[in-house]
Amino acid sequence: MSTIFGTMEVNLVNARGLKNNEFLGGGIDPYVLIQYRGQERKSTTATGQGSKPEWNERFTFRVEYPSADKQYKLILKLMDHDSFSSDDSLGEATIYLKELIELGLENGRAEIHPRKYSVVGSDQSYCGEIQVGLTFTPKAAAEEEYGGWKESA
Repeated sequence: MSTIFGTMEVNLVNARGLKNNEFLGGGIDPYVLIQYRGQERKSTTATGQGSKPEWNERFTFRVEYPSADKQYKLILKLMDHDSFSSDDSLGEATIYLKELIELGLENGRAEIHPRKYSVVGSDQSYCGEIQVGLTFTPKAAAEEEYGGWKESA
């Protein structure tokens, strides 16, 4: 089977029930680091939105299938932006993408409408939820290889 390339679009909607870990009683200013196979995107910081941030942002990742390690997971690391110290982790969510990618290859496109995923801390305790939608669109192989057609004289 030849390698197929495609585009995955991540629709970061919002998060709910995030733990406020600010000792001084200030609110949290959450943002998300979205990681897929060595690619990383960062959302804007939801300043002043506390444990119920809204982002409504879209991010695009390049997908290669099959991959050598067969690991198809999207990792969403929720962070709290701190002005005077290093940013704190609020937990992370992992979304497994193998079925989405395979469905997209079969049907030309696959989509998971925004749904909630649990956010867990480093000790695997529940830390809230994040709402994310995903779309995977494979690129036609001919597009990649030839880049267009030439008219013969």
